[in-house]
Amino acid sequence: MKFNILILLVGISLTSFAQEQSTNNQIAAAVMAAPESQQAGAMVYGFDGNGDLIVLRKGSNELICLADNPKKKGFNVACYHKDLEPFMARSRELRKEGKNNGEIFDIKEAEAKAGKLVLPKQATTLHILSGPDGKYNAETGKVDNANYRYVVYIPYATQESSGLPLKPVVNGGPWLMNPGSHRAHIMISTPKN
Repeated sequence: MKFNILILLVGISLTSFAQEQSTNNQIAAAVMAAPESQQAGAMVYGFDGNGDLIVLRKGSNELICLADNPKKKGFNVACYHKDLEPFMARSRELRKEGKNNGEIFDIKEAEAKAGKLVLPKQATTLHILSGPDGKYNAETGKVDNANYRYVVYIPYATQESSGLPLKPVVNGGPWLMNPGSHRAHIMISTPKN
């Protein structure tokens, strides 16, 4: 009986340790998308054992980071300014309801125009680190096979109001995506390594 209880306690202890390591790895990988000076204070969303999105760490600065979804192929982490949270949270809600990208865009566009979806009043940034073959290496603390992409949201901006082209002029150059919409943003994709 004592032996069985000991095995049970050791098993619980090892499970807790494994979950903690997983949480630590999720946080470490998620903040890799953030500028180095903002990583330590960023809030981090990650995934529990059921695959549900939860807060892994409360933040002390203006960034919110999303850990890589273990249910999706490849690697994708992102960090964004806290003023984008209503915009991002609404996308997550609609995706959970089974809406596709086109439906999400249309719903959010209508909600933004009706004043139901709060958009940032200033330009706000989303930092993305992703790659179809990307992977976080816990031993080195680095992400392999991934590239950065930066998105600067400027709702309703147009080519005329921003002076930006509607497609990249040079590799890695900025361009305006979704012009004139609630989701208008400057896209900057770094050249692949």
